[in-house]
Amino acid sequence: MTASARKYVLDTQIFINAFRDSRANEDLRSFHRAFAPFEHLSVIVAQELRSGIRRPHDRKALERNVLDVFERVGRTIRPSTDAWHRSGDLLAEMARQDGLEIARVSKAFANDILLALSCRESGCVLITENEHDFSRIRRFISFEFVKPWPIHFHGPGDVP
Repeated sequence: MTASARKYVLDTQIFINAFRDSRANEDLRSFHRAFAPFEHLSVIVAQELRSGIRRPHDRKALERNVLDVFERVGRTIRPSTDAWHRSGDLLAEMARQDGLEIARVSKAFANDILLALSCRESGCVLITENEHDFSRIRRFISFEFVKPWPIHFHGPGDVP
């Protein structure tokens, strides 16, 4: 896949860090400036972001500045029915092979599995700080993820 054909999805924590920290916010803005045409939003990430909202004003800001932007340009990804089914199969496989206790699986980890599957389906590279969980998931399915920031903000032509 050529650099210009690559698509990216940012994990939830990237947005949260940018909302809370000015340096992280500038890194995210730099990424947006360089890669906006190649950036997609997962509805899973949108759900996680919305669930953390405590004030109506913050919800409106999230909708205006993030969610509506991706919806307007048609760059959201959604898990297919197959991804939902495969996420359950993957959890069962992890229980058999890895000793994962299904009753103790966090909602966040189950969402991470679904996010990995939907990124794979959509041909997107996931940008995440959560190497631990996504490395564990990648032992069971192949998908691409990288740590922030994988790119030197010069533009998509500079991606290896």
